[in-house]
Amino acid sequence: MNNEFKTVSLDTMIDKHIGNRGTKKREAFENELRIDLLGDAIKKARKELNLTQEQLGKLVGVQKAQISKIENSLKNARFDTILKVFEALGAKVNFNVEMNDKELAF
Repeated sequence: MNNEFKTVSLDTMIDKHIGNRGTKKREAFENELRIDLLGDAIKKARKELNLTQEQLGKLVGVQKAQISKIENSLKNARFDTILKVFEALGAKVNFNVEMNDKELAF
C-alpha cells in the first residue's frame, strides 16, 4: 500500500473545489476573503492600541456589538462605519480599484 501524499498548491485546490479565476463562484470566494482580512485588520489595530470593542465603539459612536460584527463579518457593515472605525484607530486606509486587470488611480 502506497501512503505517499501528493503535494499540490493552494491555488490548485481552490481551482478544483471553488472554481477557476474569473468564474463567479471564484470571484465571490476571493471577495469574501478580502472582506475577512479587513475585519482582521480592524481587530489587530484595536488590540494594538489596547482598546476593547466597547471603547472603540464609543470612539466611533456605535455599540460594542457593531464592532464585534465588523471584526467578524463585514458583510452587513456600512462602509462609512468601517471608515469611521479606521479613523478612530488612527489608521490610514488605501483602496485600489482594478478594472480589466488595470489599476485605476485616485
